[in-house]
Amino acid sequence: FGSVITVGNVQDFPPGSVTTFPNGRFHLVRLEDGGLLALYRKCTHLGCAVPWDQAAGQFICPCHASAFETGGTVINPPAPRPLDRFPITIEDGVILVDTGTKIERDRTNPDEIVYA
Repeated sequence: FGSVITVGNVQDFPPGSVTTFPNGRFHLVRLEDGGLLALYRKCTHLGCAVPWDQAAGQFICPCHASAFETGGTVINPPAPRPLDRFPITIEDGVILVDTGTKIERDRTNPDEIVYA
């Protein structure tokens, strides 16, 4: 954590998937349209680790039940804003996530999504 992490080839992550990287403290989200986001797993309410709930299709905080959709947007408070994200770069089809650069955001913007 705190460095650039090589997570794998783009084709290793199917559209509509969420893959958790515990050592990097983030979730790699591959959206249905193929876009990628690296979401910090720290809740924006009080900092609890937020797991992906496959059955619900949401990130649900176990501390106070804040819930976030796959892009990190809050769908159930008390979290005050979306999950923070980390920058993604793609080099020769390989995904790199910079866990040393946390990006706080007030909303999810389409320009945050990275495409291969």
